[in-house]
Amino acid sequence: MTGVPASATGGTGRPAPGGKLSAAAVDQASLWNIANILTMVRLLLVPGFVMLMLADGGYDPVWRAWAWAAFAVAMITDVFDGHLARTYNLVTDFGKIADPIADKAIMGAALICLSYLGDLPWWVTGVILGRELGITLLRFVVIRYGVIPASRGGKMKTLAQGTAVGMYVLALTGPLATFRFWMMAVAVVLTVVTGLDYVRQAIVLRRAGLAEAAEAAAVSKASAASTSEAAEK
Repeated sequence: MTGVPASATGGTGRPAPGGKLSAAAVDQASLWNIANILTMVRLLLVPGFVMLMLADGGYDPVWRAWAWAAFAVAMITDVFDGHLARTYNLVTDFGKIADPIADKAIMGAALICLSYLGDLPWWVTGVILGRELGITLLRFVVIRYGVIPASRGGKMKTLAQGTAVGMYVLALTGPLATFRFWMMAVAVVLTVVTGLDYVRQAIVLRRAGLAEAAEAAAVSKASAASTSEAAEK
């Protein structure tokens, strides 16, 4: 979540000498804005979710229902903090770092707990977490060339993952248990397909960045040569 006028978000907003707000006061969003607070809540929900999930051996339907409630709240705050940050320009450096960490922490905690309890194969957890961590690292690697935007497929993947994992957290039986199996299958397929698409985008972005850098270097070299010739004359 990233930057908005300090005066609008609880920042200092004190007038600088001469009666005008300083540039720093105008450009910085308060750390304690609503988007960041929701992100912090999501981070705090992670240990609470784990305790609820593993309470009484991890198979009590009541505790699992409470764990699902914590997971659902975390997923909902993920939607709202991003929406609020974009709508009201509440983007901060803290939010940029904490938001993706909170997203992956709650999902990772749920997947690991489910696999630990034997409800979900470890390979499914490995595929999903491996993809999420790998794409995050890939974004950092190519950030010098540009930003890989979130795709529609990525949003569908997030929805499918959240729905499938949420259904596995609940102690479901019968047709609903069968349905959650297929929901998880869809989530895994989307995870892999969108991951490969992000890799493709990263390769294209890197090639374009390298081409632009080479073109800029050639123009700079030609300009320097032209200046040198003019100086000699």
